[in-house]
Amino acid sequence: MKNQKGFTLIEMLIVLLVISVLLLITIPNVTKHNASIQEKGCDGLINMVQAQVTAYQIDNKKVPSVEELVSEKYLRATPVCPNGNGVVISTDGEVTEGGPASEA
Repeated sequence: MKNQKGFTLIEMLIVLLVISVLLLITIPNVTKHNASIQEKGCDGLINMVQAQVTAYQIDNKKVPSVEELVSEKYLRATPVCPNGNGVVISTDGEVTEGGPASEA
């Protein structure tokens, strides 16, 4: 049995220590940037909805509401930003981030 090859307990503990240190370094960095990631996701959603508003305006010659975009199949569902806020379409067709999605 002494000729069997494998890892010793010390080698396994060193590997676990290295993995733990790497996790301790990366997790705070990811959580620190969470707000900016959600903001960029919301900006992307607003740009996509703005494109659909423009397409609706070209087809129907009027500014749509969010409900009209969903019912006319320009959007699959009512858009909600990753931070929980909905989108609002102004009377001139400009799309912005609104309040919480339940109020939008």
